[in-house]
Amino acid sequence: MRASVFRIAVEEWRLLRRDRVAALGLALLLLLSAVACFTAWEQRSSAAAARARYQAQVDHEFESQPERHPHRMVHYGHFVFRPLSPLAALDAGVDAYTGHTLYLEGHRQNSANFGDVRQSSLLLRFGQLTPAFVLQVLAPLLLIFLGHGALARERESGTLRLLLAQGIRPWQLVAGKVLALSGVAALALLPAWLALLWMAAATSASGILLLTLALGYGLWLLLWALGIVALSACLARARDALVALLAVWSLGVVLLPRWAPELASASLALPTRFETDIAVARELAALGDSHNPDDPYFAEFRKQVLARYGVARVEDLPVNYKGLVGMEGERLSSALFARYAHASFERQAAQLQQLDRFAWLSPVLALRRLSMAAAGTDLHSFRRFVEQAEAHRYQLVQSLNRLQAEKLKFASDRSSRDNRISATHWQGMAGFEYEPVPPAEALQRAAPAAVVLLSWLAALMGALALATHHLGRRTR
Repeated sequence: MRASVFRIAVEEWRLLRRDRVAALGLALLLLLSAVACFTAWEQRSSAAAARARYQAQVDHEFESQPERHPHRMVHYGHFVFRPLSPLAALDAGVDAYTGHTLYLEGHRQNSANFGDVRQSSLLLRFGQLTPAFVLQVLAPLLLIFLGHGALARERESGTLRLLLAQGIRPWQLVAGKVLALSGVAALALLPAWLALLWMAAATSASGILLLTLALGYGLWLLLWALGIVALSACLARARDALVALLAVWSLGVVLLPRWAPELASASLALPTRFETDIAVARELAALGDSHNPDDPYFAEFRKQVLARYGVARVEDLPVNYKGLVGMEGERLSSALFARYAHASFERQAAQLQQLDRFAWLSPVLALRRLSMAAAGTDLHSFRRFVEQAEAHRYQLVQSLNRLQAEKLKFASDRSSRDNRISATHWQGMAGFEYEPVPPAEALQRAAPAAVVLLSWLAALMGALALATHHLGRRTR
């Protein structure tokens, strides 16, 4: 029985090989996939090298500043650049839209800038030429053109009855067709799998995440192989199967994945940058004005500081009161910025949860979540970078404020131009080390998407079994 299934698959492969259009289409897809892997890796490597170079440059410039007042260093600021995951070459995810450069300064929490989409033409919004795009969008289209007539063609030519009359069972015929189309899918995956193997040997990428990506895309194309053969078994003509499959591809791969995010954004709209800035400025003003001696909050803060040190005047404090005020103001403003950033990210996470519901209608949405989580290019990874950079900013600014409190006297601290400290105090402060998402956490975040894909696999296997049963009954 296994030999019969394999012979049917071999005959299907011979038929495809003799079809010049099929051979040309497969060759073009393989070439496009190979080019996408090569160019994506080159772009990723050049971008990573440029960011590392710029990071080293700005670190050196920060640490090479001359003697300054510590508060001038607070406003001088610093840049951090988001490091790229090795697997970003396979799936760029949200990186092209979120930006990769953060300017860190006192009293503000800036957003990431210089996203590729904002720096490029609008055509980039319609999809980048990456291995993920080729496998998610183009590979299923090729399988449709190659496999739409797998069983409908046999019925139209009259060979289906002859095959069944010779003792071939319907499930053997269907299994052979699925095996043949799955072989084509595996061939289409070959460049990406080879690229993953090369990444495993040449980079520090996690092996379990590489395997997750390989299995995820293999499962994705297997879903299409099962669905194509099932629909071909149900329809009488190959032309009808082709039209139906193209409609499914258009809705499930092109239209729904673009319409669903718009619906999620409309139902849970994010406040605009202008609205957020106004709200933050209003709350900052309500927190208190450290430059106003009669401000209620900072007047109470002054009383607490004097009581803590047991003195009657700020001039008698063993530390610089202005530095303490700077530290307190930064603590208050940073807590406010963190609250707004947390609310924004939580709202975006809620949008993604709404989007996940559409994955039951379009499994490509589940595949994208799995792919981005494994590649380290999803929203969670970006949020992790922003939060780590904010923690670094807060520590840097507070360290400079502490220098003002401890190294300068309050009585003489009237001008930031005249009061300076040695440049050795901020050497070593600029270093920022990003900690990527651990592989176990990435797998945990990819697990719900994997469940959706496996559910689709079970459903399509059931549909194929039902189509096989009806195929045998209709040809009796």
